[in-house]
Order: sequence, then structure tokens, then C-alpha cells
Amino acid sequence: MTKKEEYELKTEKLLEPILQSHNFELVDVEYVKEGGNWFLRAYIDKDGGISVDDCEIVSRILSDLLDKHDFIPDAYILEVSSPGLGRQLKKEKDYARSINKEVEIKLYKPIEKQKEYVGILLSYDTETIKIELDDESTMDIPRSNIALIRLAFDF
Repeated sequence: MTKKEEYELKTEKLLEPILQSHNFELVDVEYVKEGGNWFLRAYIDKDGGISVDDCEIVSRILSDLLDKHDFIPDAYILEVSSPGLGRQLKKEKDYARSINKEVEIKLYKPIEKQKEYVGILLSYDTETIKIELDDESTMDIPRSNIALIRLAFDF
């Protein structure tokens, strides 16, 4: 396990009781370096969406716990936010929640000379996802070829 994965896992464990007590859901935790700074980001959600006040509550409690447990030696910036409109599908629960919703997919290698698809997520398993395209045809895409899959959003 890398240090990054260790920090993310330990942060998830600290977050679980906080989120349960407020009926929030953990979407993801990431520890990343951007522009010379480390960021520890927690993405949370709830039915009806997360507010700035919700993020502030979780951020304050989590910040205190991180200070107490002090398992990240580097200086970092803590961010707690909603996953946003175009949230990525990373975990199985993300896929389950997104059945019958429109998704955008970017591939590592083209399929039929195309590297990007938009369609309705019909089903998924550990190996493939099935989407319905605009012309009502369906397509199976190997999950190993998916560089990014996220909810599509229209403005």
C-alpha cells in the first residue's frame, strides 16, 4: 500500500462516524499534489445535495481529528466538498446509483475509431459496462479500457 493510499484509507475511517451521524455519504477521498501543494480532499453527498454548511461542519470535525491523529507528515490543504455535477464513477455504489442516467466515457483506446462516448448506463459488472447510445443501439465497453466515466450534465 502506498503512503497516498494509506492516508486516504485512514481519512476514510475517521470520516465514517462523522458522516453516519449526519446522514451523509462518503463519495471519495483523495490525497494529491497539485502545483507544489498537497491536498486532502473528501467528497461527500446526501439526498438533496450537500450545502456549504454541511461541508463546513464535516471539515471542522475532520480537521480536529486529523490534528489529533497526525498521520500525514507533509503540510496539506484540507478540502471537503460535494462531488459536483460531473462526478466520476469510481466505486460500485457510484455505478449502481447511476443506472439509467446519462454518462460520459473517455477511453484509453478507441472503439470504432472513437475515444469518447455519451450514453445511458444500462448495466455494469466487474468486466464491462453497457450503455444505450442516442440511436437507441447498445454498446458494451470493457472497464479496463475506460480512462474516465462520469455523470453527464447539460447546461
